[in-house]
Amino acid sequence: MDQQPSIDYTAEDGDTGILTEAYRHDVHKFLGTPHDDAPKLFAGVPANQPVPFGADSDAASLSRPDGNPSPTVDNHETHYRLSLVDGESRCDSDRFGRERIEQAVQSLVTESDAEALHEAWLTSDVASAFNESVYYPYTSLKYHTLLVAALVDNYRRGYEFDDLSLVVDPPDAIVQYRTIYRGERFALRITASPGRRPSARLGSRPWRSWATTWSRLTAHPLEVAHSRYDRVLDSNLRRIGAWSTALQYIEDFQGAYDQ
Repeated sequence: MDQQPSIDYTAEDGDTGILTEAYRHDVHKFLGTPHDDAPKLFAGVPANQPVPFGADSDAASLSRPDGNPSPTVDNHETHYRLSLVDGESRCDSDRFGRERIEQAVQSLVTESDAEALHEAWLTSDVASAFNESVYYPYTSLKYHTLLVAALVDNYRRGYEFDDLSLVVDPPDAIVQYRTIYRGERFALRITASPGRRPSARLGSRPWRSWATTWSRLTAHPLEVAHSRYDRVLDSNLRRIGAWSTALQYIEDFQGAYDQ
């Protein structure tokens, strides 16, 4: 795979307030507060505000089915995420209480600079410990939020969902707001301008299409011909439909096996 990054976007001056709203829109899920009762301020900054362009709804559709949800895992009714690697939660109320959560979340939302917020979410362990819906506990609040911000940034530039592609970048080629995953081996972003990088179109509408999109990449970042580890990871990624679940699975899998 060609290791020369192809960056599709140069930051421009303009209103990035809608990006800060995207990174702060689901603070209430860290606190276990229903959306209708969510505070409008957290740590002195606006939080839990609606996200423009329908980006929150579109990102949700990438990981969750439409319609009225119902529990999918018995006896799990919290925003503590379950891992697909081992089926366990990364935190519990006894050792990860509300006060500690509030302190950790402040670093994710109190920056006034949207680029700093993007960096904070990309590198956050705390956000990885929470799901985007109590009904779908394997989903990831971290990657849902990064997807929302990536869609907002593309939509505010005039692109539609069916213009967008998933793109594989080298790990050091981070495109602000649009990079949705960064690991030691590769990065992933959402863009309408994939250039010469390996890519796959997202399709005509947002739905749980991760497996089909990953399978259609023009080149893959995993060495499946030479690594059993990569074959297992790749095989499972071709079975997962939910985007935030799949992105979190990459992080969890590589963390568990130190790759």
